[in-house]
Amino acid sequence: MESQKKIPFIELPLWRQINWPQSILLLITPIMAIYGISTTPLQAKTAIFSICFYVFSALGITAGYHRYYAHRSYQATLPFQILLVLSGTAGVQGSILWWSRDHRVHHRFTDTDKDPYNAKRGFLWSHMGWMVFKKDSATIGRAEVDDLQADPLVRLQHNYYVPLALLMTIILPTFVAGLGWGDWKGGYYYAGLLRLSLSHHATFCINSLAHWLGEATFDDKLSSRDCFITALVTMGEGYHNFHHEFPQDYRNAIKAYQYDPTKWFIYGASLLGLTYDLKIFPENEVRKGEFLMEEKRLNKMRTIINWGVDIGTLPTMSFSEYKTACDDGKHWILIDNVIHDVTHFMKEHPGGIKYIRTYIGKDSSAAFKGQVYDHSTAARNLMASMRVARIS
Repeated sequence: MESQKKIPFIELPLWRQINWPQSILLLITPIMAIYGISTTPLQAKTAIFSICFYVFSALGITAGYHRYYAHRSYQATLPFQILLVLSGTAGVQGSILWWSRDHRVHHRFTDTDKDPYNAKRGFLWSHMGWMVFKKDSATIGRAEVDDLQADPLVRLQHNYYVPLALLMTIILPTFVAGLGWGDWKGGYYYAGLLRLSLSHHATFCINSLAHWLGEATFDDKLSSRDCFITALVTMGEGYHNFHHEFPQDYRNAIKAYQYDPTKWFIYGASLLGLTYDLKIFPENEVRKGEFLMEEKRLNKMRTIINWGVDIGTLPTMSFSEYKTACDDGKHWILIDNVIHDVTHFMKEHPGGIKYIRTYIGKDSSAAFKGQVYDHSTAARNLMASMRVARIS
């Protein structure tokens, strides 16, 4: 019996390309959250708990899924690993194994068709479109996750992800608020669904906003950008250009004034002995990246500035020809063997018109450079735009 020919992914009907479980989750969660907050009064205790639980679950993604598991940017004790697994599970972004695999692929194939978040496919695609549609196995990239598959804690979370996610996302916040102060519905809607919806889109901004808004501080080869606004939304993940250049550094922000609470959380845990071997890329190499990008920006700026006619391309004349031209009415002055036409500048001269007239047809180099007045760099730059010839 002849085997059935497999239809290429791109030729499948649209409904078969959609990842229905993820799409329904992403659609239903905010709808239920909006309904809940519009029908359930917010109690002060529930508000405080919801904010704290939001931070808890967000750090599970940024410090746990991202910096610890996907990049191994530091080491952690078993109790801290368990904390990261539980808090990350509360974010409902798939298992550590699934999440870290895709993220490693993203770093390996950034901005290409093999990148699952490919920012070049548009903002909406990198924000959440890549989760709405299934991955095309024929084009998506691959990355090694042997270290994660060998981790018993990661395997446990992966194998029991659905019940663990329900426990951490819905049951725990509902029971904390319900048993704690009698606000069962508030715990469910605010600390559960609303927190989850906000946490989802904050994390999605790392793939979208962080590749769209800000500056390329260390390298402009990729779309990643550094931006304080993105950092504010994503618990410090907004210095994304730094992260893509130095992905194994446990920091995203390297300046003391830059917002990166995830970095502070990891560092604070190290003071308690919960984390260790915090990886930091050599400062000299980081500064090289900053320098090269600044040099590139300056070189680009240089091309749009009028530096005056290059001295080597100026026509030449003898000093006597220069003097004769001035006797014939040219308003030229000579500085360092370069002739400058000051016709339109004479009336604007800060020192008065008579001083310029005094040096027309003469060599004014000494006077210009300090004998009469040591002119500023701005004056020297302005004179460069008035070059007309040079003395042979």
